[in-house]
Amino acid sequence: MSDIEPGTRSAPTLEKTSGTGAGTGAGAAGAGRDAAAPEPDGGRAGRFWSTRRAPAIVVALVLLGAAGLFLYDVAAVRADRPVMRWRRWLADQLATRHLEHGWVIAGAAIAVVLGLWLLVLALTPGLRGSLPMRRSGDVRAGLDRPAAALVLRDRAMEVAGVQSVRVDVKRRRVKARAQSHFRDVDEVRGDLDAALSDGIRELGLVRQPGLSVHVRRPSKR
Repeated sequence: MSDIEPGTRSAPTLEKTSGTGAGTGAGAAGAGRDAAAPEPDGGRAGRFWSTRRAPAIVVALVLLGAAGLFLYDVAAVRADRPVMRWRRWLADQLATRHLEHGWVIAGAAIAVVLGLWLLVLALTPGLRGSLPMRRSGDVRAGLDRPAAALVLRDRAMEVAGVQSVRVDVKRRRVKARAQSHFRDVDEVRGDLDAALSDGIRELGLVRQPGLSVHVRRPSKR
């Protein structure tokens, strides 16, 4: 959990679809207190899909390097040059080691794990830090969780009696921990719960997260 301080706000994540394709931007949307609540028929949108640039680059570089090395060795052999030592060693290892050998089993296990990891990356949307908002026509918008936490923190600080507050926005739950320096704790908790509930609705998210509010007195020194 991080203490969200006021200051830097992010830019909106927008995706506009047309008859030929779709484009996705990066960033976050800051929703103000006076933002209009989404219409009931505004549509629903799933999570944004990550481009997975880093895994794709790593896999491409590994495959390119291996293919280039094998191609160079084959071309060298065709040019009447000796086979590279590493390929002769690899051929000997494959010919002499049995399937139940420990190194063979370990290599197969690593290959299976890497394959499953790539399948998970290919079949899951990713971008867990971006909360999808309700669709409006052909435009999709996403709200970064730090930006949502900043908006809700600003709303919480307007509640009378709240001295400080920490807001943590997850995909399914919003947790707020506040300190109250005057007023009854139960009254502050009720007002804070109502203010944050309104703030969550005004964010216009596809799936509204649950709310957990904790209020306490500041520790005496």
